[in-house]
Amino acid sequence: MTPYLERLRNDHPPPYSEVAVLIPCYNEESTIGRVVDDFRRALPGSIIYVYDNNSTDETADIARKHGAIVRSEARQGKGNVVRQMLRDIDMPFYLMVDGDDTYPADKAPELLCPLYEGSADMVVGDRLSNGSYESENKRAFHGLGNWLVCALIKLLYGFSYNDVMSGYRAFNRQFASLLPVLSDGFQIETEISIHAVDKQWRIAQVPIDYRDRPEGSVSKLSTLNDGVKVLLTIGSLFKDYRPMALFGLLSAFLLILGLCFGLPVVLEFSQTGLVPRLPTAIVAAALVGASALSLVCGLILDTVVKENRKTYSLQATGSFHAEGRLSR
Repeated sequence: MTPYLERLRNDHPPPYSEVAVLIPCYNEESTIGRVVDDFRRALPGSIIYVYDNNSTDETADIARKHGAIVRSEARQGKGNVVRQMLRDIDMPFYLMVDGDDTYPADKAPELLCPLYEGSADMVVGDRLSNGSYESENKRAFHGLGNWLVCALIKLLYGFSYNDVMSGYRAFNRQFASLLPVLSDGFQIETEISIHAVDKQWRIAQVPIDYRDRPEGSVSKLSTLNDGVKVLLTIGSLFKDYRPMALFGLLSAFLLILGLCFGLPVVLEFSQTGLVPRLPTAIVAAALVGASALSLVCGLILDTVVKENRKTYSLQATGSFHAEGRLSR
């Protein structure tokens, strides 16, 4: 058993003065006070930040009364809030959680455990593998959408997430400092998940017991609109991170289509010496040409992406070394 787990088992957790609890909020006055109190008890010594995203209720005032450091982000959207949080706050460890009181604060030490031990760079609170999300969540299609996103990431990126859309995560300073947050809304969890896989960060998943929103708390997530945005984000990141796979598939599709149009024309020409279906021949040639062009684009972009990965890896190594010098 590691020293960290030994201290947890003996009810003597380490001081969490190196942990920043990040809580993005929009109109969560009915839950934010309880969330702040619960995480203060679960992580004594941690610094709790509540970022108010243009709330029209008493969210900010209640969080401040319960001892959180309250800041504001005027740009609407969870992605915008997370981006600003990571720009503003420099801490060795971060724990990010929604302010809707659906995630158990008592699991926070377990999420931080792999970070303290140095065995992971990002930890995801997994609501799905133990069935708690399915039994508690009352909103239609949310579980199905999460499963679909997990399946797509497994297919496209080769990593098996149990819960991609979880808003309960922990990560270290190195991961946070090199995380390019481009999304402005609820796509942020998907973006973080794909980034971690593509850049080969160490990922851990900790099962948690999810509970549905308490009465009076309203979800800001639009199943259809935000679901479409998440799928578009996956496609966009697939293009950015796996261009050879994307353009290779497109090239193969165009080549097959071109051959379907062109082979009958070629066979007819070999038998008669004539090309009576000239428009079909032109379409076939155009499709084969587009296939070749797509393949070349994929090769060029793949080279660019590999060079970017090398640069990113060197930056990450430099960040680790700098962190090591600071800690010494």
